[in-house]
Amino acid sequence: MNPQSNLFNAAMKLKIGISACVLGQKVRYDGGHKQSEFCTSTLLPFADFVPFCPEQALGMGVPRPAIRLMKNASEQIRLVNNKDSSIDHTDAMQLLCAERLPQMADFSGYIVCAKSPSCGMERVRLVDEKGAQLGKVAVGLFTRELMQQYPWLPVEEDGRLLDAGIRESFVTRIYALSHWQQMMADGFSIGKLVKYHSQYKFVLLAHHPVAYRELGRLVAQGKLFAPEELANRYLISMQQALSQPTTRKNHANVLMHLQGFFKKVLSAEAKAELLQLIHQYRVGHIPLLAPLTLLKHHLRLHPDDYVACQRYLQPFPTELGVRI
Repeated sequence: MNPQSNLFNAAMKLKIGISACVLGQKVRYDGGHKQSEFCTSTLLPFADFVPFCPEQALGMGVPRPAIRLMKNASEQIRLVNNKDSSIDHTDAMQLLCAERLPQMADFSGYIVCAKSPSCGMERVRLVDEKGAQLGKVAVGLFTRELMQQYPWLPVEEDGRLLDAGIRESFVTRIYALSHWQQMMADGFSIGKLVKYHSQYKFVLLAHHPVAYRELGRLVAQGKLFAPEELANRYLISMQQALSQPTTRKNHANVLMHLQGFFKKVLSAEAKAELLQLIHQYRVGHIPLLAPLTLLKHHLRLHPDDYVACQRYLQPFPTELGVRI
């Protein structure tokens, strides 16, 4: 029996917020959309998407005048009409966020529209009161509030998800958060944290070796913190670590750790074969699937409860096809 076979319930879909235009809805200021093929094709069978357009929710029509982010004389960033900055939507947007964001506490991720003055996650254009460009240095007003209220929530832009490494990291993060939400549904405890962390050690090591060690120390010192503070510290730090894309070097390091669990049960020939595959992967000659498949084969022949529970072996459904 595959020890990872029951990790993902086919009927369970992750609740993911998404900019409505990214899902293909024609709600943009120009009456168009920015449909993401990854979201509407690859991710759709695994996601319960909750589309939302904050501009439309404010009552702005489709089509509508364009808006932009402006820094005023008081250094405040305001959401204003592109051609008439006296038409200011900032306060209305903040009220909308105060109303809607609490409804998103159970989301496992959020995908936003790049460059949008309401939804952009980074590099949104900012101007001064005279209209002079200050650079692509801002964050969309809605997304800024979203990330401040839920700093552990995986948030990513449609455009950035075209990058294979970022895409894999995002999918890893949403499944890790969903697992956390399931485990902590009836309350947080240090015992649950220890169990959760033990399952994600090698996932963390593949993404961020420094955070892997730091989070290990945090868990070991868990009794020094109030439960809510400990949960928040761990989850925020973990999600930040997983946002760092994996590398062949880090993966090879993890694979070497895992092969160590079998060194006493494998023949010299079997060990040499596995080590050769890890080396070939490290130097870029073969995909990760090759040594990983052989490791899983040895795990089936030589069961090990600790290795079997490692989410690294399958951090998300294989059918997503995003592992690199």
